[in-house]
Amino acid sequence: MFGGGGGMNPRKMKQMMKQMGIDVEEIDAEEVVIKTADGRELVFDDADVTQMDARGQQTYQVIGDPEEREATASGGDADDEEAAGAIPESDVEIVVQRTGATPEEARAALEGADGDLATAIDVLE
Repeated sequence: MFGGGGGMNPRKMKQMMKQMGIDVEEIDAEEVVIKTADGRELVFDDADVTQMDARGQQTYQVIGDPEEREATASGGDADDEEAAGAIPESDVEIVVQRTGATPEEARAALEGADGDLATAIDVLE
């Protein structure tokens, strides 16, 4: 069907994918970390990552040899805050940028909205 030679021309493949509504983009990733439910991490250093968008559905393909390790305890404040149910600083910054409110007002609105960004922004606008 696709002729001899053991495979399809990459240019022809890209053209066919485009016709089917599939956009493909290479991502220049330095590291990819997959955290599993059983407490392990698969760490891909310098992996080949491809993002495919097929009619709004995002799919990522990671190619490489992972190093497997036990998940490390996070030393980051943001992770500790989220685990404790606190409002992440990044959410506060988004509300401040969108509404012009002070960080304190933004945090209070987010807390009142149980962390819902849209509701907090609506309250402050």
